[in-house]
Formats: sequence, structure tokens, C-alpha cells
Amino acid sequence: MKPLMIATANAHKVEEFCRMLEPLGYEVHSLLDCEQSFEIAETGTTFQENALIKARTVYEKLHIPVISDDSGLAVNAMNGGPGIYSARFMGYDSDYNVKNQAIIDAVAQGDDKGAQYVCAIAFVEENGQEHVFTGTVEGEISSEMIGTNGFGYDPIFYYPPYGTTLADVSEEQKNQVSHRYRALKQLIAYMEEISS
Repeated sequence: MKPLMIATANAHKVEEFCRMLEPLGYEVHSLLDCEQSFEIAETGTTFQENALIKARTVYEKLHIPVISDDSGLAVNAMNGGPGIYSARFMGYDSDYNVKNQAIIDAVAQGDDKGAQYVCAIAFVEENGQEHVFTGTVEGEISSEMIGTNGFGYDPIFYYPPYGTTLADVSEEQKNQVSHRYRALKQLIAYMEEISS
């Protein structure tokens, strides 16, 4: 088994990465397993830059392969906001019901309800080589919150092929089209290529 570090302390993300990467012969670790702490300043202006900053920071300390992701919601009527500030939008401690309502209100008067979920996954190989894989899913901002599954902005992210929001479908259905799944698929394809 080859060691691989996921640069996150989010248990849900770790579980998702483990499920997909362990069959490829990787022994997956995360920041939850680390005794040392990592101060990572996300100073990038894009999802891709921030994902690389996180992966690079951890790689420089551990010198083992590292994966990191950065993701969020980009709303056309908000000039691509909240974008890279999705988690910090209106403050980390704000309830997502409040954030979601603020976004509904922001797009309510305009004609453009378009939005994208974006996920960039950075991978730094053992030799320091860097790669970024980006997945997006196109949708619209719903006029109300619908559904109780998912998390974050899912209750207002209306996905036309499903005819409802991503919070109103099963986790399995959401994962088949999610931005993270699409980026992960590209990463997995590359990792299968280099491990074969």
C-alpha cells in the first residue's frame, strides 16, 4: 500500500476519497491523523489555486503524495460569488438557511438564475509533480429551499435534469452528477494510469 495524504480534516470528504482510492492500492491518511498542525492561508483567487496551495503546503512538510480540494458555488447574478468564499460567505458561523435565503434574494429580481458548483482537486505526486482536475455541474438558483438531503447550498441548487434541487434527491443520485465526483473521476483515471 502506498501512503497518500488527503489535506482535509473533513471526515465526509476523507470517507469519500478512501472509498475511491483504497482499491487502487493507496493507504489513505488525512489531517485528522496528523499530530502536527498545518497553517494554510488560502490566498488564491481561484478554486484551482487554493486547492494547490493546500496540497503544496502539506507536501512540503510530509513529502508523500497529497490530494486537496477546493469547491464552492458560483452564481451568475452575483458575478461568480460566493465562489471561493462559499464556506466563509456571511461568516463561517452563519446558518446555511440564512446564506441560502440571501442568495435566493440576490437573484430574485434578475433574469439570470444560472449557477455552477465547482470542485478543483489538486494532486502533488511523490516527486513533487503537480496536477489539478476540475469538475463542474450546471444548475440554477431555486426560488425557495427544497429538500432535506445533502448540505450547504444543495437546497437551492436546482438541477434541471432531475427537475428539483440536489437536496431533494438521494445521496447516490447527487453523487452521480456532483462537481466533486466529476473532478474525482478525472483524478482516479490519472491515478489508475500511473499505478498500472
